[in-house]
Formats: sequence, C-alpha cells, structure tokens
Amino acid sequence: MEVKGVRLIYFSPTGTTRRILESIAEGMGVEDIKHINLTLPEGSRQTLAPFSDELAIIGAPVYGGRLPVDAVDRFRQLKAGNNLAVLIVVYGNREFEDALLELKNLAIELGFSPVAGGAFIGEHSFATEKVPIANGRPDNLDIQKAINFGVKVRDKVAAPQFPDATMDLKIPGRFPYEAKGARTMAVAPVTIKESCTVCGTCAGVCPTAAISINENVETKIELCIRCCACIKSCPEKARVMEDEMWKNIAGWLNKNCTARKEPQIFGVDM
Repeated sequence: MEVKGVRLIYFSPTGTTRRILESIAEGMGVEDIKHINLTLPEGSRQTLAPFSDELAIIGAPVYGGRLPVDAVDRFRQLKAGNNLAVLIVVYGNREFEDALLELKNLAIELGFSPVAGGAFIGEHSFATEKVPIANGRPDNLDIQKAINFGVKVRDKVAAPQFPDATMDLKIPGRFPYEAKGARTMAVAPVTIKESCTVCGTCAGVCPTAAISINENVETKIELCIRCCACIKSCPEKARVMEDEMWKNIAGWLNKNCTARKEPQIFGVDM
C-alpha cells in the first residue's frame, strides 16, 4: 500500500522524541504530515478526530525503563481503526527495558496495527554541561538512521506481500513489566532567584503545569515528573537540580553510561 498521510503523535518534553519522529517521516517522503503534540497540558485536552487511513508514528521518552505515566494517559485519548503504526521510544543511553513493549501493547489496545518499532537515543533528562549523559543526541548520525528507518518502513508497507509480512511485530521486553518506571522522588528543580528574570519560559514548557509564575517561580513538587524541560529551556540557566539523590543518580549515569549506544530497530532490516 502507498502511505499518503502520516500523523506524528508524541509526548516530548525536551524535543528529542519529536526530532526522531520528524526524521522518520522525512524518510518516508510523505507531504501530508500532521502533528498531534500531547506534551503540554493544553495538548492533552484537545479533541482528537478519528483516524482515517493515515499511518501513525507514535513516540515517547523512556523514564526508568517504562513510558511516562502522563504519556500513557494522553495516548489513551487515541482511537484507531487498525491503522498502521510505527512505535518509537527515546532513552538516555542507559536502557529502554520494557518501554517499547509497553508502547506496542498500548498501541494494540487503542486499535493500531504496529508494523515497525525503534529505540533511539536522546540526551538524558538529567544531563548538564558539567555532567554529560549522551549530550547532543540525537546527533547527525542518529537523524540519518531515523531517516533511513523511514525509508525502510515505506518500502515495507509498499511491498507486494504486505500485509502478510507484518504479523506480530517482535519487541524485546518483559510482561508483566519488570521495569518499575521513574523512581518516586519527591523533588523538583529549583530556581536561583538571583539569576531568574521571571520570564515564564519554564512554566511554558512544563508538561504537567507544575510551575506557576507570580512574583517568583513556584513549583508544585507533587506534579513534577523531572523531565527537566524547564532546566534545559531556561535562558538564564536559573533552573537547577539541587537534591543530592538526584545529583548522585546523574553522576552514576555519567560514569556508567558513557559508551555510545546505537538505535535498535525492529520490524525492518537496516
């Protein structure tokens, strides 16, 4: 079959997942590309039209080997009618564990028919300039691999034997899921008042509306998912992590996850 339209569906607080999905769509060579951005609170409240015959590329980051709970909740708004789907998770150079399998199972539950999947690497949420963890990724090599993956997906669905060749996409992982997801940490980034200009950038990128701007920046710790979008987006570098456990985790990742990992692809030959 010919893919005439693609919907990019994503939860992407720091933009890495979105970049990968856009690159896959570029490789597919389709002009009709629509975005369903479920990252911010207003996106989570949008009314989603039923799918027609578009192929969906669905993506989310990996938090502790699982999908973010907020991403799962927002994806559950989707209702498909056996639409083809490409499934993507993006992780910070440690492991993606059960996340891609979780996304596959969720996609099937929502009515999608998965034809391919991939686990790509993005700069870790906890990474900083002083404590790098896959900084700068996805880089040019990652983007090219995503484009090539898109080409392969296009060729797969256009093949004469399709859809017989799509039966039961094999994805690694364990079910019941063994990965526990993001650690329960009652912490959030803090604001350096001397550096903060109260511009509101941090509040504008927060996917859970945990940040409010009054005379100062206020953060509801119980809503924070530690995606670190506020830290990475602050023009004055006024948002930082100060919790010792958090910094220790970042230090461990910096020490133990330095060897470059490459994207893993499933459902097509690369």
